[in-house]
Amino acid sequence: MSHRSLTAEGLVVGYERGRRVLDGASLAVPAGRRLAVLGANGSGKTTLLRCLSGALRPDAGAVAVDGALLRHTRGGLRAHRQEVQLVLQDPDDQLFSASVAQDVSFGPLNLGLPDDAVRERVTEALRLLAVEALAARPTHQLSYGERKRVAIAGAVAMRPCVLLLDEPTAGLDPSAVAEALAALERLQASGSTVVMSTHDVDLALRWADEVAVVVDRRVVQGPPERLLADDDLLARARLDRPWALSVGARLRALGLLPDGPLPRDAAALLAALPDRPGVGTWT
Repeated sequence: MSHRSLTAEGLVVGYERGRRVLDGASLAVPAGRRLAVLGANGSGKTTLLRCLSGALRPDAGAVAVDGALLRHTRGGLRAHRQEVQLVLQDPDDQLFSASVAQDVSFGPLNLGLPDDAVRERVTEALRLLAVEALAARPTHQLSYGERKRVAIAGAVAMRPCVLLLDEPTAGLDPSAVAEALAALERLQASGSTVVMSTHDVDLALRWADEVAVVVDRRVVQGPPERLLADDDLLARARLDRPWALSVGARLRALGLLPDGPLPRDAAALLAALPDRPGVGTWT
């Protein structure tokens, strides 16, 4: 795996009765960084990810990896899917083999790799997702969170440069969310660029290096602390302001936080507060 740039320019996608879901949407996935794609239900987040992965051919516009345009031919899609992998929101849409190891090996086997190389990739993917102990387990006996991580492992076994995850934390309890985010940390450290779609603005603020808000059939992209504090943008996108920014702004107005970027999570917010009420630690 190595970091490559993934871009989309001027995507237009329409479904029934000519209604456009995306209309001139553009996006640049920053190599080696974390990108959260935000939007309300039905905004076009999944449609955008499907275009980026090659699963959906847009009516207009282009997708490229390192400037090389995606060709929607058999060979073009095969090459693209070795660089970019999409994991769907519902793991049951992707898991179909009898056991975890068999499921994770499906992609590498289809590449025509020798058995030793396939076993190496499966072992690596299971380790990165911390599901090695599940290798022989039947997929239908897994918990929902385990199925999510195994579905991601199947994509990781292809060793993509860019991993697209559609709502990877949806439906998970807090412990499973923490496990999923820890797995994403390992994936990024191993050389994958991770893109996550979500409507959880608090998660996006604390996790992402950049955010892309799908709104009015287009994409607005930028730093989380700027875009997620833009009340007009959030209102148009039907999203709430992250609680950390709301609380941080109030505490600053009360003189309890210094100037500069607001904290992005609870730990950073607590660390920035003075030790005693009315006594600041800054000048």
